[in-house]
Amino acid sequence: MERESAGKRFYGDKLKRATHLLLFKRGKMPGAREWELKMKLGRNYEEIVNQLNTLLNDLDLEVRKILEEPVGSTMGSESTRSGGTEARFLVGLKGSLTLREARMCGWRIDNLSALSVAISYLISKQGKSPRNDVEKLLAYKFGRWRAMTLVDVFIRSGYLNEDETGLLSLGWRTRAEVDLRSLMTLVLEARPS
Repeated sequence: MERESAGKRFYGDKLKRATHLLLFKRGKMPGAREWELKMKLGRNYEEIVNQLNTLLNDLDLEVRKILEEPVGSTMGSESTRSGGTEARFLVGLKGSLTLREARMCGWRIDNLSALSVAISYLISKQGKSPRNDVEKLLAYKFGRWRAMTLVDVFIRSGYLNEDETGLLSLGWRTRAEVDLRSLMTLVLEARPS
């Protein structure tokens, strides 16, 4: 009897540790990397993450595994195909936020609109575009200096990637947090006023 309760408590402790790793931000990036989970939770970290996912399901949340490309690599390069990517686990919404809830996410509404414009533009250009083109597009509405600053913020936040040649692409965080299909549907449905 004591052995069962000790086993459940040990597994419960690992579940708590996994929750802390995935929900609380340590540094600039949300979630935890695969090697961090393996180090803190042990070899059966995937089972623990799956159990946490079932617990979070009732709260309209899910644990997502996102492949993170090394900085400076391009999509489809040799290092990416040979396993050079790292996995990051993070907790995200299964559904979507209401407008009132979106205001509390920590971003200004004009910054969110600039991010959606940048992502939409990159998607329309097959996922890649020179940085200057994105900055020119944003400068039309936000001004040149603000556009340059916003692109830097999006790169630092992980929503966009920039390689050494100045080519922008979608970042790992965009693939994790943004429903690209819904975004493009909303952009196509919008009518110019």
